[in-house]
Amino acid sequence: MRRLDRVTRNNKHVIHFERRKGSAPHCAICRSELNGISPRMKYRGRSTSSNARLFGGVLCSGCTSKIIKLASRIEHGEMKINDIRMTEKGYVLQMISH
Repeated sequence: MRRLDRVTRNNKHVIHFERRKGSAPHCAICRSELNGISPRMKYRGRSTSSNARLFGGVLCSGCTSKIIKLASRIEHGEMKINDIRMTEKGYVLQMISH
């Protein structure tokens, strides 16, 4: 809720409260706007308004493919977990354990 200070026609000072509009959901890594998801996801359940794919409603498709590639490189021994950025590390560990 946000607070709105208003002055009525009778010059009385009143306070109105109004619900804030929800913004469109964004990717957790690159902060780009997620496609295919309703912009008012706050007011509806996440399962009704997000994709059914891996990390749907959290990561964009580009970041999801990057996480899958990094997880496979770590599993095959081409990279180490310490070579990955901190923002991606949690998703890669989740992908490996999945």
